[in-house]
Amino acid sequence: MAMIHAYAATTAHGSLQPFEYNPGELGAEEVEIAVTHCGVCHSDLSMLDNEWGMTSFPLVPGHEAVGTVTALGSGAKGLKIGQHVGVGWSAYSCLSCPQCLSGRHNLCPTNQGTIVGRHGGFADRLRCQWPWVRPLPDALDLEKTGPLLCGGITVFAPLLVYGISPTSRVGIIGIGGLGHMALQFANKWGCEVHAFTTSDSKEEEARKLGAHHVHNTKRDGALKELKGALDLIISTINAPLDTPALLETLAPGGRLHVVGAVLKPLEVPAFSLISGQKEISGSPTGSPSAMDQMLAFSARHGIAPVTETFPMSKVNDAIEHLRAGKARYRIVLVNDRA
Repeated sequence: MAMIHAYAATTAHGSLQPFEYNPGELGAEEVEIAVTHCGVCHSDLSMLDNEWGMTSFPLVPGHEAVGTVTALGSGAKGLKIGQHVGVGWSAYSCLSCPQCLSGRHNLCPTNQGTIVGRHGGFADRLRCQWPWVRPLPDALDLEKTGPLLCGGITVFAPLLVYGISPTSRVGIIGIGGLGHMALQFANKWGCEVHAFTTSDSKEEEARKLGAHHVHNTKRDGALKELKGALDLIISTINAPLDTPALLETLAPGGRLHVVGAVLKPLEVPAFSLISGQKEISGSPTGSPSAMDQMLAFSARHGIAPVTETFPMSKVNDAIEHLRAGKARYRIVLVNDRA
């Protein structure tokens, strides 16, 4: 097998340098993809910095990869050579546990992340198990599709999994890499959409992205005005939450759903949950079936992330742009080796 050319870090907080490795023989369930574009997600930063304590070095980041199928293992199903496909956070699941057999592959106990113990998509080629390599609708722009495969499915899945109705009132915390896609999904889903931000400067853009109402949570009384109003809140931020105040904004039976990786424990007042039969939940991206539905929904409704592009050879510039908080709202690497 030909060597795969990639960009890897050898230490935590290290820069990415050219790196090549021999992938070995293609596994029976594997698909090899020629990567044309790859999103840069905040989770790539967390893995680069070993923030979660599960990084193996050398690390090739990149888990929002888009490209074409170049090789199929003997057991790979539903794909063909030359097909446009994408890969998100997950690269492998067992296909035999109760979770996989019920279609919830993302909850498989042996689910493997694309960049957890594996080499990711900051490379000219990438290998993954076939269920996680998803065909892309023709209507999608390949340059903008990568972020949908991780960030997009992360905020789409709660609408799908929890049966959110078109008449629901949905709050989105954070107008960033995840939140700006969540606003679009919730709006096209038919919901009344409330955006939560700490900056008045984001109000105009939030409305353009689909928010019907914008609330600056730094303003005194902003959350109190929403008491009992919302059916679902999706928190996309990784900063500590004022959980008691957010629970007060939920209607009876409402749900606070967390997809931002907050390292500080949530403060949850039991009585707020009990009195309104409210729920707090979280989820890790979505299943292959949910990804297909998200991609089809995006194609039908013209949903796409707001992106900036960098050549993959300038990957360190892209990482620093993201680390400095300057990305608006997602960065996509264009493979200049492709």
